[in-house]
Amino acid sequence: MIDLGLARINRLLQNTPQAWKAIHVAGTNGKGSICAYLSAILHASGVSCGRFTSPHLIDRWDCINVNGRPVSETVFRDVEKLVKRRDQEDHVGATEFELLTATAFEIFHREKVQFGVVEVGLGGKLDATNTLKQKAVTVIAKIGLDHQSFLGNTLEEIALQKAGIMRRGVPCVVDDSNQPAVLRVIENHARDIGAEIHYPSTSSLASALSKEEYEPHQIQNLACADLAFRLALPEHKHSGAHVTQAIRDARWPGRLQMLNIGNITGRQQPVLLDGAHNAQSAEVLAAFVQKHFRAKDQAVTWVLAASQGKDMDGILGLLLQPGDKVAAVRFGPVDGMPWVKPADPSSILSVATQYGVDESQQRDGSGDLQSTLSWASSTAGSGPLVIAGSLYLVSDVLRLLRDST
Repeated sequence: MIDLGLARINRLLQNTPQAWKAIHVAGTNGKGSICAYLSAILHASGVSCGRFTSPHLIDRWDCINVNGRPVSETVFRDVEKLVKRRDQEDHVGATEFELLTATAFEIFHREKVQFGVVEVGLGGKLDATNTLKQKAVTVIAKIGLDHQSFLGNTLEEIALQKAGIMRRGVPCVVDDSNQPAVLRVIENHARDIGAEIHYPSTSSLASALSKEEYEPHQIQNLACADLAFRLALPEHKHSGAHVTQAIRDARWPGRLQMLNIGNITGRQQPVLLDGAHNAQSAEVLAAFVQKHFRAKDQAVTWVLAASQGKDMDGILGLLLQPGDKVAAVRFGPVDGMPWVKPADPSSILSVATQYGVDESQQRDGSGDLQSTLSWASSTAGSGPLVIAGSLYLVSDVLRLLRDST
């Protein structure tokens, strides 16, 4: 169930102190990566930190991270039980995400972290995470069209919702690659409430990372994280080398991730795993595929899934080309998020046909991910294979690999 608002989460957290300072990150795309980079920089700098991102990747508790490690299942379930008891005793009626947010904040309190890096779940202004008490910095990443039924039908409406995380006197880092209309909304809101906007510079990081394979959007996310760190801890002295080493050590699965699936399919070549699930993230993925795969005149084999209601026409129009091969599959039930439903594979394949993928080169994998990956590996041969379309598909692939070892 999605029911935006702060009344329930405030009641749920009334007995949970928030002594730690927060870096709050909103956006449509890139916010999870920014959180991963930020927590890596904080941890490498000797600052105890927690990180809360959503959705989880493999297990429900891996969305809560303390000092570079996911919390244990035992700790998670113990605190979750406490939070659910409060919910029942006080007749709060909290949503699943509010219970999860309260669990994360209670764990941060118990672990006595100095900083919490917190990703917005949906939107910003009315998201459960916006109950943070001690924001040191806010960050607004790239904004695009997504979740229109909750946030608005235009970029300007969505931007205003996400700008709702800003606070008077708290610096806000904004990805300046956003569209001018988005930047105007954010700047006007900042002026209205008395928050100062800071735009990151990518030049120094781009130079430091010039010998490594970072895409433009990754450099942009890194620059946002670096600036947010420096604003949150202005007294903390660090070198460029210190930051870049932390960045190299940071891992954010499911975002342009090269992955070996040989132990479940026998395929020797790595595959590309990406959670692109809206047109903006699909554009980034398409550029990567064009640069690294299509430049060699290779057709691409895709394994795709999507949540119901996603703009598959907008996504697949960017990704697919005639001659490609496509398998569509359903992701499995999402733990803690029963309202998330997979799109029917046949609907995905129907759109693929419109973009020139021959029906003889398609497969409806239904809900059988293992056989779908085997078909795709066999069909692709030594050519490129990309798994994309949903973070929940990313989760299923990573879980399948873990359970196979």
